[in-house]
Amino acid sequence: MKIDTYNQNGEKVGTTELPDAVFGVEMNFALLHQAVVAQMANMRKVIAHTKDRSEVRGGGKKPWRQKGTGRARHGSRRSPIWVGGGVTFGPTKYRNFKKKINVKMKRKATLMALSGKVRDKEFIVLDKIELQAPKTKEMAVVVDRVVPDFKTALFMLPESNETIQRAGRNISDFKVVNVGNINVVDMLNYKYLVLTQDTVATLTKKYGTA
Repeated sequence: MKIDTYNQNGEKVGTTELPDAVFGVEMNFALLHQAVVAQMANMRKVIAHTKDRSEVRGGGKKPWRQKGTGRARHGSRRSPIWVGGGVTFGPTKYRNFKKKINVKMKRKATLMALSGKVRDKEFIVLDKIELQAPKTKEMAVVVDRVVPDFKTALFMLPESNETIQRAGRNISDFKVVNVGNINVVDMLNYKYLVLTQDTVATLTKKYGTA
């Protein structure tokens, strides 16, 4: 399939061929959902942590003797039934939320996300992008000209480019990534996907073969 190509001023300058093997993959929502859940689970940070009786400070001495006091027997002040003692079933930092997903499944989900952007007409191709300096103002002008009805956009480069990445990082609802760091969650979180022709060629080379 062919898609219109624009320059960084928003003017149409030609077309770009998009191979169906990369940008025309049939959607499988169950697989896409599985890939998103796995990625978000693997990004999850375990913060909440309560101490059990082995971690609570104190409790080295038996509170009182075993018999003869008329009170219940106790061996440690760190017991969960004591105020200030350990917590029995609280959350701990040792929980593991990691989920595995096969490489081929992850790859297929990535291609479905790319293809979905093309079908939904949220896929924009530029011939190239050049900035004089890593200035947010310059990048904002490009975004305003090439992204219609700008809400959120993900700009994808064939490789790292410090000038463009620095220029785009202060624009709200806008993110710059390279092909090596693309993921399904980012592509679904941002409405528009903006690429250069070099990026399309890189994606075709990377994902065009089984």
